[in-house]
Amino acid sequence: MRFTLLMYYAEQGDTGLSEEEMAPWRDAFDRYGRELDDAGILIAAEVLQASSESAIYRVRDGQREDLVGVLSDDPEKLGGFFVIDAHDPAAALGWAEKCPAAQWGTIEIRPTAVSWSHGEGWHEPTAS
Repeated sequence: MRFTLLMYYAEQGDTGLSEEEMAPWRDAFDRYGRELDDAGILIAAEVLQASSESAIYRVRDGQREDLVGVLSDDPEKLGGFFVIDAHDPAAALGWAEKCPAAQWGTIEIRPTAVSWSHGEGWHEPTAS
């Protein structure tokens, strides 16, 4: 079963931590990514740039709205994600518990409904 672990946390500029203080956390993420990869369940992982770099596009009542910046005033922003292939929701939760971002942020564990892949189009991901 495919799950996305969505990581929400304060952005680096909002934490008050220096580059030196962030180094152990970067190492922890490196170990976590390698552990997921070594387990053969890592599909994808991304760390996102600051929300201030965001561009937001939407259409309301037939009118285009272009927005710059953050969509939410919440201090925790979507900072990145890991897409994994876990046996079941309990296994996905186990991997979320190991995620370093859980120490200071929130991890949302969301099952995949459908995926797009070249040659298959939209499809339900195969179970592991």
